[in-house]
Amino acid sequence: MLGGSGIGEAIAVNKVPGVRAAVVTSDQTARLTRLHNDSNVLALGGRTNDHEDAVRWLRIWLDTEFEGGRHVPRIEKIPRLRIHPPPEGRA
Repeated sequence: MLGGSGIGEAIAVNKVPGVRAAVVTSDQTARLTRLHNDSNVLALGGRTNDHEDAVRWLRIWLDTEFEGGRHVPRIEKIPRLRIHPPPEGRA
C-alpha cells in the first residue's frame, strides 16, 4: 500500500484481522519484516522514499520467505491480543 509516509496506512490496515502490515524504509527492513514477522502487507511512503528504492524494497520483500522457527510463537500471539478500554477518565 502507498501513502505519504506509509505509516498511517499501516496503522489503519493492521486493524483488519489477519493483516500484518509493515512500513519499509530500507533494504534491511524490507527483508526483516518478511523474514521475522511474516508481514503480508507492505507499506511505502511516496513522499518519503524515491521510486527506485521503493521498487527495490518491493522486490526484496516479495523474494523473502518467512523464516518460521523461533518467530512462529510470536506471530501466533498477534490474533490473540485483546484490546481493553482505557481506565476511567483516560482517553
